[in-house]
Amino acid sequence: MRTSGVLHNDVDILVPFYDVDSMNVVWHGHYVKYLEVARCALLDDIGYNYVQMKESGYAWPVIDLQLRYVQAARFGQRLHVRADLVEWQNRLLIHYLIKDAATGQRLTRGSSVQVAINIASGEMQLVSPKVLIDAVERRLASGSAHSSSSVMP
Repeated sequence: MRTSGVLHNDVDILVPFYDVDSMNVVWHGHYVKYLEVARCALLDDIGYNYVQMKESGYAWPVIDLQLRYVQAARFGQRLHVRADLVEWQNRLLIHYLIKDAATGQRLTRGSSVQVAINIASGEMQLVSPKVLIDAVERRLASGSAHSSSSVMP
């Protein structure tokens, strides 16, 4: 069983024509884009998005990405993508779940790991910067662990 996140965000995505192959199936690489949309919404909700990361002096490259494809998404299908923040003290570990929005059927699950890199020195940080930890703690103290938004390509 996968660990639930302390915070999560949900986005809806309508699969566009340019994401599918000749069989109307989403090309496997586009799922990473859908995860990124959900991750950006989660980071916005936390109050520490990519712009704020750079302004605070840190880059957060993805160092590990895992996907498990269960069933193909297709052109015109509405997807519900959930991003769960699982770890943040030493790295950002986010779990994802992509479901069919109408039926709730699981299509894909995944996870990503990001680490902080000091932009000035290029050194990887072994502990997450205080700015991220403070942002997560503020968001946790504010109440609801869930946020939702609708995204259309």
